[in-house]
Amino acid sequence: MESTLVSQGYDLLLYGMGTVFAFLTLLVGITTLMSVVVNKLFVDVPEATPSAVLNASNGTAGAGSTVEPRILKVIQAAITQHRSKK
Repeated sequence: MESTLVSQGYDLLLYGMGTVFAFLTLLVGITTLMSVVVNKLFVDVPEATPSAVLNASNGTAGAGSTVEPRILKVIQAAITQHRSKK
């Protein structure tokens, strides 16, 4: 009787661990596939650089920006304050 119970325990252990392993393997595969697809679709989209958004040396906006100079001064002050804390 006891050997049957232990045998059933091992069967349940192997079935459960096999199910989890299969699910996680499938999850990693699908995530990798989605990453490849997204990279293929958006490969031509250039990334915005921080210097294009805000030139930290003089506090001016990049080309085509519509941010108010007052807001840029506030951003620059926040960056300066943050950097001085380190």
